Amino acid sequence: MNTTIPYGALPMNDSFKTPLVVAGRILLALMFILAGFSKLGNLQGTAGYIASGGLPFASVLAVVVGLLELLGGLAIAVGFQARWAALALGLFTLAASVLFHKFWAVPAEQAMVQQLLFMKNMSVAGGLFIVAALGAGPASVDARRSPRLATT
Repeated sequence: MNTTIPYGALPMNDSFKTPLVVAGRILLALMFILAGFSKLGNLQGTAGYIASGGLPFASVLAVVVGLLELLGGLAIAVGFQARWAALALGLFTLAASVLFHKFWAVPAEQAMVQQLLFMKNMSVAGGLFIVAALGAGPASVDARRSPRLATT
């Protein structure tokens, strides 16, 4: 167990770290897996929503976004190419937030909900960027394939 504790940090038993990383990955990924299934199961509705945001090629984007969310979410959940999947989903989440949760440009009665969704997405993107930076941890496909990737 690591006995060096940085100033202001609380010690954590090392045996908690891996299960917490796995739980964190699954919780981050779950939102995307479910959204991906939903989008792919209703491509017409997804394309309509994308078109309502003024984006071109809405039908193509619906498939691409659905696959990105589903496959990227699964990759993060199992820790396969997790850094790349997390980076892609993090950038996607930032873009989707700016395009579809414009709390600064909606009527006052919608602003609070849109700001809440925007800030939730910023937090999710932050978590994804942490996975992109630190990797999936020791309980992952990435770590089994290359132990040097087991950074947590």
